[in-house]
Amino acid sequence: MFEMTVDNHGSSDKVRIVLSGEIDISTAPEFKTGLYELIGDGTKNVELICDGLTYIDSTGLGILVGALKRVKNHQNNVYILRLRDNIRKLFRITGLDKVFILEDAV
Repeated sequence: MFEMTVDNHGSSDKVRIVLSGEIDISTAPEFKTGLYELIGDGTKNVELICDGLTYIDSTGLGILVGALKRVKNHQNNVYILRLRDNIRKLFRITGLDKVFILEDAV
């Protein structure tokens, strides 16, 4: 099970998305469609709130990299907030902790 909700609190300079559940090969198409729809052409910074995210596989990581490329085209960033330790370790192992901005607070 996977869920994605928008939590912008009236902010117009960024897109804040709350992720929960598992992102894997079976939920990846839904994740990609929803994420790309929310970030549009990438003209805003993206914040992903991940404290409810319990699992992500390489398919999900690839989708995040694609989203990062889209926002980088407009000199914006993807901020990944409140990762669980097991997922933070995956980012570290893959080197993606050097590509994304990982933060603990919101």
